[in-house]
Amino acid sequence: MIWQNIISSNKERWLSLSKLDTNSHSVFLLTYHLVLVVKYRRKVINDTIANRIKEIGEYIAPKYNISFMEYNHDKDHVHILFRAHPNTEISKYINAFKSASSRLIKKEFPEVKKQLWQEYFWSKSFCLLTTGGEPVEVINKYIETQGEKR
Repeated sequence: MIWQNIISSNKERWLSLSKLDTNSHSVFLLTYHLVLVVKYRRKVINDTIANRIKEIGEYIAPKYNISFMEYNHDKDHVHILFRAHPNTEISKYINAFKSASSRLIKKEFPEVKKQLWQEYFWSKSFCLLTTGGEPVEVINKYIETQGEKR
């Protein structure tokens, strides 16, 4: 009952939740926000390089059951919003993406390699955040009230 009230009070959010992914055994909506930073925060990403990074990520993504939803960049990092399947090995995708994009960007844009201190393009670390349709507080309240009579 509370869940229905929440959904009806925020139709726009409900519409985004209604676009669930499926496979033969489950229904899911798994979205992630990935931030990759250039090694030493070097400001080497321009629009051309950013577009190439996106192409590489989108080319590799289907092999890992991933699809890009949104992508943007700054001079020293990129943001990617993507959807995944429950069986997706996200860390393997991130490693493959970082490895391929690093290799290809340095090969196709030799000026970038000159601005880095070593062979690495990306920092070893990354930021990966889960995203969801409803705030955690709403889900907590929904779970807390299960079994209560309304």
